[in-house]
Amino acid sequence: MNPSATTVFDLPGRLRGKADPRLIGDDERHFSEIATSLEQAVADLTLRLETARKAPGGNGQEAMDRDLEVHRLSARLRTLRRFGLDLCLGRIVSADCGEPVYVGRLGLKDGTGRPLLIDWRSPAAEPFFGATHANPMGLASRRRYRWTAGRVSDYWDEVFTPQGLEGHAVLDDQSAFIASLGSSRSDRMRDVLTTIQADQDAIIRAGSRGALVVDGGPGTGKTVVALHRTAYLLYSDPRLGHRRGGVLFVGPHRPYLAYVSDVLPSLGRRASRPARRGTSSPRAPQQSSLATPRWPC
Repeated sequence: MNPSATTVFDLPGRLRGKADPRLIGDDERHFSEIATSLEQAVADLTLRLETARKAPGGNGQEAMDRDLEVHRLSARLRTLRRFGLDLCLGRIVSADCGEPVYVGRLGLKDGTGRPLLIDWRSPAAEPFFGATHANPMGLASRRRYRWTAGRVSDYWDEVFTPQGLEGHAVLDDQSAFIASLGSSRSDRMRDVLTTIQADQDAIIRAGSRGALVVDGGPGTGKTVVALHRTAYLLYSDPRLGHRRGGVLFVGPHRPYLAYVSDVLPSLGRRASRPARRGTSSPRAPQQSSLATPRWPC
């Protein structure tokens, strides 16, 4: 993760226009800062985890607190090691201040406490997903990245004000979504954070009081939106905070839960192993409980 070893961007020849330093120079410098902060965070978490594991177990509440701390540190460390720089989903620029704000799968700060990434579930990140040309939510522009093997293989820009036109290469708000349709398939569902549309984001961030029914035909994205909503509620709902409760995700059978099991970890949450409940018949609903420790930015 050496920030000076190579450029973060690995754009194909047909996209050489996007490699102009005037377009990606700010991103390169910011990614370098993220890389440095990630190295420090991994080293710090590794040390803290080792210390927590060596601490006396104690009894009762002390033992529970120690186990929760080990769990929290382990989950955070696992996520940082899994993603690296591709924790970053994209950036937004406010029409007021003009400084880019980078949105990530997790929040991340530098050594002085300055935010390098804001968590995708935080209120400040909502315009990254919810802004439209009809309702720009105060944005001048938005940029989304496409990552391949830890490097940016493409990016897309959207502008919402005349000022946002400056310094952008691609002005197509559908290109990121269309590109995702042509991506390779696998036996695991993947998150869609980089292509969430405003109507999907409205469902993900809807209030948690009462029942929410989402109706749609096969293949319309109900499951993946439900998983994103689960991760969002575990982050934002005070009733699901530290030691206050969890979320139960129910699926029709174990192959289904295996298919979706990779989504929550990629969104900053860790799902536990499916619990055995009732019959093992493929027709019986299966349940997966979700761990709920909060992580500091």
